[in-house]
Amino acid sequence: MEINIILKVIDECLKNNPCKIEIRYNEPMKDHTTFKAGGPADCLIQYGYGEGFPAFCCDLLKSAKIKKVPVFILGGGANIVVSDKGIRGIVLDMSAWKDSAQTFIFNEEIIIFKSGTKIDDAVNAAAENALEGLEFLAGMPGTIGGAVWMNARCYGSEISDVLDWVEIITSGGRAADNSACAEPGYYVTKMENKNSEGFGYKQSPFQKMDCIILNAAFKTKKGDKNIIYNSIDKYKNDRKEKGHYLFPSAGSVFKNSREHGKPAGQIIDECGLKGLKKGGAQIAAFHGNFIINAENASASDIRALTEETAAKVKSATGLILEPEILFIGDW
Repeated sequence: MEINIILKVIDECLKNNPCKIEIRYNEPMKDHTTFKAGGPADCLIQYGYGEGFPAFCCDLLKSAKIKKVPVFILGGGANIVVSDKGIRGIVLDMSAWKDSAQTFIFNEEIIIFKSGTKIDDAVNAAAENALEGLEFLAGMPGTIGGAVWMNARCYGSEISDVLDWVEIITSGGRAADNSACAEPGYYVTKMENKNSEGFGYKQSPFQKMDCIILNAAFKTKKGDKNIIYNSIDKYKNDRKEKGHYLFPSAGSVFKNSREHGKPAGQIIDECGLKGLKKGGAQIAAFHGNFIINAENASASDIRALTEETAAKVKSATGLILEPEILFIGDW
């Protein structure tokens, strides 16, 4: 895509909403994903500092839509595979939109994090203040925004169980002060999580929205700090023992389905597919539902192995595995 068009969009938005951002062109996306694979983004924008950033984002989404410049919202890059050809348009990297450990906001037993906060940092902040409820996320890669967007789930709990509200940028609706929007555009608004409406297994209402997650508030309760840290250590050690940190990966590749009667990893293992390779990508010998970047794998290697695994499982069992990872960019 023509860089001049992208540059014009960014300059106009910065003029109206001054803030410090870092802009990189032709940025390798392998440096921004846990798979360590993928081609360049035409333009990557990352937050620096300044209160004008949310307003800048609102203006950016509106202007980009008018100029037909695609915008992809990036969190921690923990559940995506970016094409070897890269991503056209703008990648808005929210990973630097976060507070320091000293400035997290607490309201009794509600703890609020900006979307770029690393998941482990959020878990540790709650633990340090003897607040329990987020331990199940311990050791998970990525950011709070990404975890909310995908309704991250592990050890029998999921984000929607503890989510109180989310502040987002979205089109139409109502502005942050609850007044009607004066004109078409993007505005900051708050969504309450009532009865987990719109959430499901690895699903959230944000997946169907044109939005950016800015902040999220979580319901916790007072607990014993030692017990909380013991739980955190238990979950982290379990991930370590299962090989989560041995190679670049995105964790589980396929969703688990109750209809299948057993986890996807077990199904893949029973089909004798552990160790299957495609280029530099490989089904991990230690976990059937992990595809790892074993040897400088390309994004095409990872996608081809994902598709081949699903095809072999369907042929052998009749079961259809649904990928959990997302294939992003110019395929």
